Amino acid sequence: QVKVVESGGGLAQAGGSLRLSCAASGRTFTNWRMAWFRQAPGKERELVGTITWNLGSTLYTDSVKGRFTISRDKSKNIVYLQMDSLKSEDTAVYYCAAGPTMATGYHAWGQGTQVTVSS
Repeated sequence: QVKVVESGGGLAQAGGSLRLSCAASGRTFTNWRMAWFRQAPGKERELVGTITWNLGSTLYTDSVKGRFTISRDKSKNIVYLQMDSLKSEDTAVYYCAAGPTMATGYHAWGQGTQVTVSS
């Protein structure tokens, strides 16, 4: 069974940085993609970005382009979300998800980690 567990959330000041980690287990992730989502209070969950396990190709939502970076360590089965130049509107619960690259959905979701950015 695929499992993903997030860590690294917390409190940061506007303009600061945080790095989230997502530890994945349960299978080899060849031909899978990993994603970061977030959900702010009173808002729908939104996709932050994705990374393909094989090539490390990334996609980002417009609001985080140039500020957030997704990477993966294949030897440790960990995906990272480096968040720089944080803004108050980045405050949300951040979720990691994993699924086959060719599928439309995700097979595993983490429990989420809170990120709070103070202005």
